[in-house]
Amino acid sequence: MIYITMLIFVKEGKEDTFLEFESHAIPLMEKYTGKIIYRIRPSKEAFISGEEELPYEIHFISFESDKDLNNFMNDDSRLKFIHLKNESIKSTILVKGEKM
Repeated sequence: MIYITMLIFVKEGKEDTFLEFESHAIPLMEKYTGKIIYRIRPSKEAFISGEEELPYEIHFISFESDKDLNNFMNDDSRLKFIHLKNESIKSTILVKGEKM
C-alpha cells in the first residue's frame, strides 16, 4: 500500500475548472485501487503557521501499489481531461510514502 499527500494550488478564478477535472479523475481512481482517504479544503483560519502560499485543497490518497498509481495516471480516459488539470492547477506538492 502506498500513500500520497497532495497539496494543490489552484489558479485564481479556475476553481470550477479544477472541480470539473476532479469529477472525472476521482471516480476513475477506484478502477486502479485508488481511494481518497481525506479531501480537505482548509480555510485560512485552519493554518496555525506557514510562510508559503496556502493550498486550495489537500488530498490524502492510497493505492495498492506503484503500478496501480502509474496505470491511473496514464489511463486514456483520464488523459482526455488532463487539459482541465493543466488549465486550473498552478502547482502541486506531492509526498509519497508507506504506512509504518
